[in-house]
Amino acid sequence: MPKNENLKSILIIGSGPIVIGQACEFDYSGSQALRSLREDGIETILINSNPATIMTDPVMADHVYLLPLTTKSLVKILKEHPQIDAVLPTMGGQTALNLCIEADEKGIWEDFDVKIIGVDIDAINITEDREKFRELMLKIGVGMAPQATATSFLKGKEIAQEFGFPLVIRASYTLGGAGASIVYKPEDFDRQLSHGLEISPIHEVMIDKALMGWKEYELELLRDKNDNVVIICTIENMDPMGIHTGDSITVAPAMTLSDSTFQRMRDMAIHMMRSIGDFAGGCNVQFAVSPDEKEDIIAIEINPRVSRSSALASKATGYPIAKIASKLAIGYTLDELDNQITKSTSALFEPTLDYVIVKIPRWNFDKFEGSDRTLGLQMKSVGEVMGIGRSFQEALHKATQSLEIKRNGLGADGKGYTNYDKIIEKLTNASWDRVFTIYDAIQMGIPLSRIHEITKIDMWFLKQFEELDALEKEISKYKIDTLSRDLLLEAKQKGFADRQIAHMLDCLESDVYNKRDELKINRVYKLVDTCAAEFVAQTPYFYSTFESDMELASGERFSQNESKVSDKKKVVVLGSGPNRIGQGIEFDYCCVHGVLAAAECGYETIMINCNPETVSTDFDTADKLYFEPVFWEHIYDIIRHEKPEGVIVQLGGQTALKLAEKLDRYGIKIIGTSYQALDLAEDRGSFSRLLKENNIPYPEFDTAETAEEALAVADRLDFPILVRPSYVLGGQGMKIVINKDELEETVVDLLRKIPNNKLLLDHYLDGAIEAEADAICDGENVYIIGIMEHIEPCGIHSGDSNATLPPFNLGDLVIQQIKDHTHKIALALNTVGLINIQFAIKDDKVYIIEANPRASRTVPFIAKAYGEPYVNYATKVMLGEKKVTDFDFKPKLNGYAIKQPVFSFNKFPNVNKALGPEMKSTGESILFIDSLKDDEFYDLYARRKMYLSK
Repeated sequence: MPKNENLKSILIIGSGPIVIGQACEFDYSGSQALRSLREDGIETILINSNPATIMTDPVMADHVYLLPLTTKSLVKILKEHPQIDAVLPTMGGQTALNLCIEADEKGIWEDFDVKIIGVDIDAINITEDREKFRELMLKIGVGMAPQATATSFLKGKEIAQEFGFPLVIRASYTLGGAGASIVYKPEDFDRQLSHGLEISPIHEVMIDKALMGWKEYELELLRDKNDNVVIICTIENMDPMGIHTGDSITVAPAMTLSDSTFQRMRDMAIHMMRSIGDFAGGCNVQFAVSPDEKEDIIAIEINPRVSRSSALASKATGYPIAKIASKLAIGYTLDELDNQITKSTSALFEPTLDYVIVKIPRWNFDKFEGSDRTLGLQMKSVGEVMGIGRSFQEALHKATQSLEIKRNGLGADGKGYTNYDKIIEKLTNASWDRVFTIYDAIQMGIPLSRIHEITKIDMWFLKQFEELDALEKEISKYKIDTLSRDLLLEAKQKGFADRQIAHMLDCLESDVYNKRDELKINRVYKLVDTCAAEFVAQTPYFYSTFESDMELASGERFSQNESKVSDKKKVVVLGSGPNRIGQGIEFDYCCVHGVLAAAECGYETIMINCNPETVSTDFDTADKLYFEPVFWEHIYDIIRHEKPEGVIVQLGGQTALKLAEKLDRYGIKIIGTSYQALDLAEDRGSFSRLLKENNIPYPEFDTAETAEEALAVADRLDFPILVRPSYVLGGQGMKIVINKDELEETVVDLLRKIPNNKLLLDHYLDGAIEAEADAICDGENVYIIGIMEHIEPCGIHSGDSNATLPPFNLGDLVIQQIKDHTHKIALALNTVGLINIQFAIKDDKVYIIEANPRASRTVPFIAKAYGEPYVNYATKVMLGEKKVTDFDFKPKLNGYAIKQPVFSFNKFPNVNKALGPEMKSTGESILFIDSLKDDEFYDLYARRKMYLSK
């Protein structure tokens, strides 16, 4: 039975600004849903307040409303679009669902005759109300941990007395495990209970007997209206129960589950999904399994919507869950839809993987001084990476290489822990670097049985680590000339990077690369095809691996490479890697637009990225997707294989920029601004000389490489002084100091964290106004796309400031200086593409803080505010297809747009919330106001100095 023909116009609710616990995986789901519905000729109307994402771009929906996610905004949209037939709330995470439920309770959907599709409100209520859910599970014979609900402090105390410790407290109707905790001791119980009751919107908590050490699994299901159910992916958490799934290292397919237990788990998941309601769409079910031979299964929870894991499961299997879930929501059945990868088989199938996926979360604890870094039931990671390999070991290594935390993989880089007590402590209190600590523990000789006893991680995983350590020890016995081909091939098949092997052999990375080349140990590329190569895949989505050669009857040896190189002109876009504070979804927006613009210019587009949450890694965004670490060795091999015209680095944030020097050294063309210009802007000394030659003012500054040099510089500059390291993003390590003691302490600390760095010391312009400009330059002409004034004073990182477009109180003289400086700097740096310049304004004089000749965090915001596709234009300029003068710029904005930062401090209650030169916000929203008399602007302006820290 085909789709419901009565549905002609659908409202989709987005997930709002990115916070810890709800990141850009819902941006990916929403984008897929919008594209899916438009394929069926349905009018799409989107509400979302996040300007940084591709989802809120005009190319995605017929009507985009950048409004706060409130019922007031919904009513406004429904009045303007009386033709809306239905609302799809399952693509925007918990935020969208909560808003949908609130609107339902207020009777808004009924008033406007709007149908809720893709979800059953009763199903949501059953799954969110832990008591009702428990009763239902017991009724259908699904086991659960002993648990009870408390809506008061007294009731909570009674339950604790009955169950005994350890206990788990979970707050109802919250996201990312907010308000959840494990309580081991009675003395901690009162505080955690109060916190849970307070944070739950309905002041209710569920108290469970803790299943510490049990194994945790997730299943992703899809179901249609005819009750066909498919299980898309089984995900196993390497970390046992007690760590939030968003903070766990996860593996697909499940590695340590017996077949009979897997079949029981499948049956239970399908039974649970059918019992909670009669709806068509996606569903995520979580289970705990006892670590003994009985393998008892207990249900943890069920989410009848597209979940955080759905993006991961989609990228892991090649099965686009959100896209198919949207089709099911409008009435299709699974057997009527195509498998999106093969295009020749049905969507009513369960993907088969002939590879392994490892997801590792990415944390940003360095941004939250004093935060509790141990992992638990409350999610703390800000992003994630995914590695694809032919074995768990290869995928694990690729994931660790993708993290961008100055590690080359597991071990073999001289950065491991060697202190026994430190290792035991880090294993006991699960830490963000647990995956590395396990390897360090094995290297030190701590028995696997002891590591298992402390961490409760399954022995199968620990043995995989042990094998890697044994291989490292074996290779370390040789030199580069004496290492055998078999041993080198084995190291590559297990994911060791050339850098790691060079560390083991005490030689250069290039020596290992050359030896590999000489011995013909080359990467081959395999398709992610959903069906273990049973059918031909039409979608070019690749991962790399190493294979032993096969020998033909003729004696010719070869290994099979599934990535066929075309003779079209090609361009590679380097992605931005995992989300983190300072480099978020806005760079993914830029990469997607870069790919689309290059395609418009006739190029075959190649995307390299390792972030499973994003639209850039959707298998049909670029002509070819390489799901690989944005790590030199992987990139160089892809470039040698594909032979592109060049590489675009200025859209992927600092991740891609950091590779510009290597690309330049290896003679690979950088499209747009040259490496020399990029480096000149980063090198403060050279950049200041350029400013001096062009007569452009900048704060007095000097550089230092030791604490002694810094103290000597302080004698020449007046305090306060802004101290910052070179080549970092998001203001990492920046501090304002007001005396020599503070200066010495800061410099010593920075050089310990970032050795051999050149520190910049600027005289800090106290009380100055901060502004920034973004522009497009083709080397001859400059067009300023936007000038923003920050509401907060200079000294608060631009990413944490409320930025107002256009400026609200800069005089004509100041604006003219900003324009003149921007033109001069863009041309002096030979910019081809985008550039962002930051200014400090004091006594009507405009000083330059810094210039970045690349896409900046603010470009998507300006594009949304003015309704212009600036990244599309800039990419065409970079490719040399157009000049700035070829475009007809028509920005449209009535009143003002304000980019408002959003913080996730609630995840770190003990952290100093003061803002300063180091960025701390995790996301942003956009606010449109008609005039400066607006109450919201007045509030922001009144509070502008509240959080300023020095």
